[in-house]
Amino acid sequence: MKKILVANRGEIALRIMRSAREMGIKTVAVYSEADRTALHVRYADEAVCIGPAASNQSYLLGEKIIEACRTTGAAAIHPGYGFLSENAAFARMVREAGLILIGPTPEAMEVMGNKLSAKAAALKYNIPMVPGTDTAITDIGEARNRAVEVGFPVLIKAAAGGGGKGMRVVEQVSDFEQQMQLAVSEATSAFGDGSVFIERYVSSPRHIEIQILGDTHGNIVHLFERECSVQRRHQKIIEEAPSSILTDDIRHRMGKCAVDVARSVNYTGAGTVEFILDEHLDFFFLEMNTRLQVEHPVTEMITGLDLVKEQIRIAMGEKLAYTQDDLKINGHALELRVYAEDPENNFLPDIGVLQTYHTPKGNGVRVDDGFEQGMEIPVYYDPMIAKLITFGRDRQEAIEKMIRAINEYDITGIKTTLNFGKFVMQHEAFRTGKFDTHFVSKYFNTGQAKTETEEEALLAAIAAVILLKKQPEAILESQRTGDMASSWRKNRVKFNS
Repeated sequence: MKKILVANRGEIALRIMRSAREMGIKTVAVYSEADRTALHVRYADEAVCIGPAASNQSYLLGEKIIEACRTTGAAAIHPGYGFLSENAAFARMVREAGLILIGPTPEAMEVMGNKLSAKAAALKYNIPMVPGTDTAITDIGEARNRAVEVGFPVLIKAAAGGGGKGMRVVEQVSDFEQQMQLAVSEATSAFGDGSVFIERYVSSPRHIEIQILGDTHGNIVHLFERECSVQRRHQKIIEEAPSSILTDDIRHRMGKCAVDVARSVNYTGAGTVEFILDEHLDFFFLEMNTRLQVEHPVTEMITGLDLVKEQIRIAMGEKLAYTQDDLKINGHALELRVYAEDPENNFLPDIGVLQTYHTPKGNGVRVDDGFEQGMEIPVYYDPMIAKLITFGRDRQEAIEKMIRAINEYDITGIKTTLNFGKFVMQHEAFRTGKFDTHFVSKYFNTGQAKTETEEEALLAAIAAVILLKKQPEAILESQRTGDMASSWRKNRVKFNS
């Protein structure tokens, strides 16, 4: 495998290319017209434009990606995450074109891409399941009767999707019909499949996932767990490894279950088996993601493995170089997804130009990003700017490094989730490990966050007046370049003291 095409963009494209380069493998970038000057395009050995800005006219067109492979001579495709990474039809197209997909087989994708067929596969190995229905239900009367049997509250979920789409919590039987109609409608709109099923609603869940790797020789291992319970809109924003709540016994049992789920579809490559953990520390199978996860860096930090290199080696037919007994947890890692979003406005995306962009550095700090100062956040794609990862000897040290890194991360021109991340790191519920997926709704007071921002602005104005009296020319230049606000943020402790 001498040349790989990376069928993605942004930070994940760069992250894949860097590992490939370390392995002596050349890379090909594909890009839309909106990404013509993107960092991943400049970093790759070759680059091919595949269409206009909209992803359905570029990054989602499998035919154009395969044609780019033929043009450049790339033998394999790494899909990253998102876009076509879990598209079984694309995986089949790649195989039929005589190319290698750095990922699982289309057959494994098809089974695990539907929550109901994934459940059926997992049941072969007696994996714990949340009580509910094992098949799709379309008849509202039958669905209502099953919901009564399961017991309210129940969760109506789309069989074909994720990300909170087609999902409804129903507290009482009188609301069931309306909520089911809404769930079916949303699932049909989002996934082209209105199939739904019913589960007992776990009121205080933790979201725990297990990273697995499987080679083409039948060897499958797990790389321990990631805690992903801090979410907004059912989507992760802060992850850590290991979880602060799992015992060695639960970790062992969850890991075995994850390996068995992978074994049920003869899984190859990197994948993630997701579970929910209830207040009694009982865990239940949720779904499997048949790709590299956004949060894979925290697993890399605690295991010392490069998951992208492992994916490439597996795709080349190599055996895993280790057994389960060889793998150990070392230290603790945290990841904050730095989104171009306004946490004070329900995490709505924010667009604009990165007027200032300086990343934190130092021991135990890693930034995976795809932007630089002066670049514009495009409106066409996911608003994630970067992933900020910290590593420490233990959880406390990783948290303190994250706070330090957030303070040093200097971004102006757009709203970001940096301050939200700091809020989480300093919150007692998070620091003590006593939190669940409802952290944001329980604890994040947007008014409180806004008050702190306004206080900073007021103190900065006072500081500016003081500086203006002392050095008028210097302060005017600082205002013109934007450096004053940046310096104020860095030196706030000095002024407050």
